[in-house]
Amino acid sequence: MPITLASVIIDAADIEKESSFWHRLLGGSVTPTPTHHFVQAPGLPVIVVQSAPGHTAPNWPHGTSQQMHLDFGVDDLATADRTATDAGATRLPPTDEITPEIRTGNRIYASPAGHPFCLRLA
Repeated sequence: MPITLASVIIDAADIEKESSFWHRLLGGSVTPTPTHHFVQAPGLPVIVVQSAPGHTAPNWPHGTSQQMHLDFGVDDLATADRTATDAGATRLPPTDEITPEIRTGNRIYASPAGHPFCLRLA
């Protein structure tokens, strides 16, 4: 029996703000319920933003564990960076610039609820 990844659950105190961020970054659609918002983007498992009124954002890389993070492959890192920050992401260190000649590396961000994720050159 194969096991597949059906969804990724992300806690947030403000599920509207967090699900709106993921929707702006990834596209697709959002199906809200009072306690969960389901973000379905093409080619990805469902991202479920779950209401967690006491959620405290991780203070990574300067403090508490990041708990988990998501990596997204992109063809154009500069455009993806603008999309992420325009949607509400915060850049996290290290913030090394990646040139087109270097096809490895990533940029690290936090969602509005503080969940780390990376954009990597595909």
